[in-house]
Amino acid sequence: MEFRRIAVIGVGHLGGTLVQGWLGPGGLPAERFVLSRRRIGLLQRWSASGCGIAASNEEACREADLVVLAVKPQQAEEVLRQVEPSVRDRETVLVSTVTGLRIDRIRELVPTVEAVRAMPNTAAAIGQSMTCLAGEGASEPARAAVEALFGAVGKTLWISEDLMDAATVLGACGVAYALRFLRAMTQGGIQIGFSSEMAQLVAAQTLRGAASLVADTGNHPEAEIDKVTTPMGITIAGLNEMEHNGFSSALIKGVCASFDRIAKNRPR
Repeated sequence: MEFRRIAVIGVGHLGGTLVQGWLGPGGLPAERFVLSRRRIGLLQRWSASGCGIAASNEEACREADLVVLAVKPQQAEEVLRQVEPSVRDRETVLVSTVTGLRIDRIRELVPTVEAVRAMPNTAAAIGQSMTCLAGEGASEPARAAVEALFGAVGKTLWISEDLMDAATVLGACGVAYALRFLRAMTQGGIQIGFSSEMAQLVAAQTLRGAASLVADTGNHPEAEIDKVTTPMGITIAGLNEMEHNGFSSALIKGVCASFDRIAKNRPR
């Protein structure tokens, strides 16, 4: 199964990075895409790239065999009601990146589609996303095609739908957590003598290398930490100072606070 016509509804920050990744590192032809968003004037850059621009969500979906829903949670149900007539009685896969919108609710609003949830992150723009997928009830051909599509912009992992909120926090919000750490590491580098440009370069490449040591080998982070931590050395002195000031605790509390906010924001 291959998607010949892909409608992306809601080409904002996340939708835009997905399209950027699919056209760039993913190597998909722009002619395969038709895009829509509320402020249509902001789609001109994509028109210049060769993507189709739809005047409405309904128009975007009329000939699409894949619909990517990337709107804000408070807009999602209204948009699904709008596009339902356009996909009715056709073989269409709908992939939702909307936080908190469950598959059973998608099927209630748009009964004829095969529904899959996806949680990518903004690193899709450079082909380095971590995308968690959930698709209980979707056919194997649909699941394989969705996995290949998101695999073109990074790594994918199938999870149960009950873990999608956690995936949103760890995989999507996690980009912001990592970048805040990078900013702090850069500021520390400036304080000990580097220029801001040099500090950011050294910190960013160090962070990339550290993540690759774990991602590429499967080693536990502590195993890699042990390799650079010697008795009475400078690394352990710095690590202990961070821990005394609540580094790990603060990060864990931040992850949990983001997760709790999803539940608070979910419609009742």
